[in-house]
Amino acid sequence: NGKVDALARAITLIESNNIDDRPQAHLLLKQVREKAKNVSSIRIGITGIPGVGKSKFIERFGLDLIKEGFKVAVLAVDPSSQRTGGSILGDKTRMEKLSVSDNAFVRPSPAADALGGVARATMEAILICEAAGYDRIIVETVGVGQSETSVRDMVDVFGLLLIGGAGDEVQGIKRGIVEMADLVVVHKSDG
Repeated sequence: NGKVDALARAITLIESNNIDDRPQAHLLLKQVREKAKNVSSIRIGITGIPGVGKSKFIERFGLDLIKEGFKVAVLAVDPSSQRTGGSILGDKTRMEKLSVSDNAFVRPSPAADALGGVARATMEAILICEAAGYDRIIVETVGVGQSETSVRDMVDVFGLLLIGGAGDEVQGIKRGIVEMADLVVVHKSDG
């Protein structure tokens, strides 16, 4: 029913590695898939190198979407330490205004051992957000470089943020993430 605390708990449940949580998670996803069939949303994936400004860009973009009357969910995937397995999960601190908006939900999740820039349960988290009434879902990848392409199959629009002046002519023609992007945004180009 759009309750943020219930939404957060639902995502925690589907992200759980505890074997005892599996039956309840499967039941929840079955119900969510039924409800999500009638939902019309737009899913947007955002990737780019660390420090390009993905979180700040998403905050500004999310606030603009809210002004247009949309409900915005942000699923921010944070890298996990190879040594400790932990993640900082600090993207909400970069989205100060968006994360406190009544029409937004910002959820950082650890990448853990998942590859491709997203978490193991990102697709399921998207479905849960849609079932909760969010009509603009933004997925922020961990943003390591050329291989964050798993999100492409989960979204309607895939945006790549780049920094002006980075790389050379060869970098610009390399295959991979650049050719998969629907939008290329040159960010921090005012320098």
